[in-house]
Amino acid sequence: MGAEGSDVRAAAVPDFKALGRPVSGPSRDLETFPAPAHVAEVTFTSDELTSHCPVTHQPDFYTVEIRYRPTELCLESKSLKRYLWSFRDEAMFAETLASVMARDVVGATRASHCRVTLRQHVRGGLRLEAVAEIGA
Repeated sequence: MGAEGSDVRAAAVPDFKALGRPVSGPSRDLETFPAPAHVAEVTFTSDELTSHCPVTHQPDFYTVEIRYRPTELCLESKSLKRYLWSFRDEAMFAETLASVMARDVVGATRASHCRVTLRQHVRGGLRLEAVAEIGA
């Protein structure tokens, strides 16, 4: 039981497809769990995001920051790792990738706000940052 006056609830644990199980490959399935009370914002950061340029087919390596405000659901981190992995064979410009990811996070969590920032590792002397934002 939580501290006196707190709103900590024991929620049923969802039946996750990835968490606690062996994983053999990437997946676009973003799994969620009920958002705990009082969680105002969640941020994930990873430097393990890769896609490739749709024109040159050269690999693009990114650092990604996903920041969202949960209203009902939170992202489960192992499914997010598999989701990020799923882009390694995709041909997308950074701007498109940021937009797709923001849309998918909002679709999975019903977040009131989501901001995805992609920072492409320096290539050809240029640093690129793409930001996609949904909500207020």
